[in-house]
Amino acid sequence: MVSEEVLKAVFPFLEGVDLASCMLVSKQWRDIAKDDYFWKCLCVKRWPSVCKRPYPPTKTYYKLFQTFYKRHHSRTLLPPRLSFTQLEFFIDVWAEDKLIFSEVVPGPVLQAGIKIPPSGISEMLRYHLEGPEYKMTVPVEPMFTVPLDKTVSVSVLVNRKDSNKVACVISKSIFDYVDRMAYRALAFDYLDFSPVYPFISGIRAWISLLFIEDGDGVIDVFGIEMDFCDAANSEEEVLWLLDMLDWE
Repeated sequence: MVSEEVLKAVFPFLEGVDLASCMLVSKQWRDIAKDDYFWKCLCVKRWPSVCKRPYPPTKTYYKLFQTFYKRHHSRTLLPPRLSFTQLEFFIDVWAEDKLIFSEVVPGPVLQAGIKIPPSGISEMLRYHLEGPEYKMTVPVEPMFTVPLDKTVSVSVLVNRKDSNKVACVISKSIFDYVDRMAYRALAFDYLDFSPVYPFISGIRAWISLLFIEDGDGVIDVFGIEMDFCDAANSEEEVLWLLDMLDWE
């Protein structure tokens, strides 16, 4: 076994994760590594002011470092108060002043997504649709045509059937970016949250037109995709996000 003198000389140079790993090696290493002096050395590097007091603000410096070294990002969410069966989405797309798509999409339809993409889509788009990011897609049947030389915009409202309240997701946003490699036209808008959540802002709703290029300056749209991947990347997270909107 390594002598205590060697371990006590080496441990002060370790980072917190490495020192914690050393505590798992053996009883001897654990007994030495849990000495609060080593953890005070680590706390001095991160929060020098807390070490100006004779005693740590928590029970030990080890507890202080363990608690605040890393935020807990993987906390389990409570079940959302909404479900997709309670929601319906009003989606309208314009090419300048002409309405080219207008549908009421039930929440379960948007949740289910496009099961079988049409033949002829690009491999990059197919890879995107099969990717792990949480997204909601609805097939467009029949496909509609979008002229690339015109300004195309979109609005999305969402209705809660349990309370007959409506919230805005996207308000007349322009598809100002066309990814010709991925065959997606993208638009976004910032979500408008309830005054109950005054410090939440800057979260975007993204909507994409999924298309097959037809040539001659037009595209054939076979699907519409919506996601909130700035902040929500699972069904539960999306429902919690929608629940916080400014419902009127």
